[in-house]
Amino acid sequence: MPHIMFFEPLIPGNTGNAIRLSAVTGAPLHLIKPLGFNFDDAHLRRAGLDYHDLAVMTVHESFDDALASLPDSRVFAFTGHTDAHFHDVTYRESDVLLFGREDTGLPEWVLQHPRITTCVRIPMLEGRRSLNLANSASIAVYEAWRQLGYSGAL
Repeated sequence: MPHIMFFEPLIPGNTGNAIRLSAVTGAPLHLIKPLGFNFDDAHLRRAGLDYHDLAVMTVHESFDDALASLPDSRVFAFTGHTDAHFHDVTYRESDVLLFGREDTGLPEWVLQHPRITTCVRIPMLEGRRSLNLANSASIAVYEAWRQLGYSGAL
């Protein structure tokens, strides 16, 4: 199952929802510090419900540390600053789906990082700024999982 990676997430509810997404799909979740919350946050616990123990989650000190933990993975950076669509990718089990901060997205230095395989976008109507972070991750994870035949699902 592809990996979900959040670069410096700020909103605990989004990360809680991503924990639940990780638990129900089997997609490992990677969080890159600094985080805008702590794991005692009530919103994080509420959004993740009782799925925390079912999710595979790793917190990384930096972007480079996160990438080093997945040395052979392709990394797809989700951004509104490209014309390439996420659904045109043929996903592999080891791929990384990288998402940026809720307020600013991914910084330019991350988008230009040599480990980024390509930048992709989720289509939206013109004039709309962005989707919710957890919703974006869900859309991407389910497309990748669909392509991989929903391996392990009922």
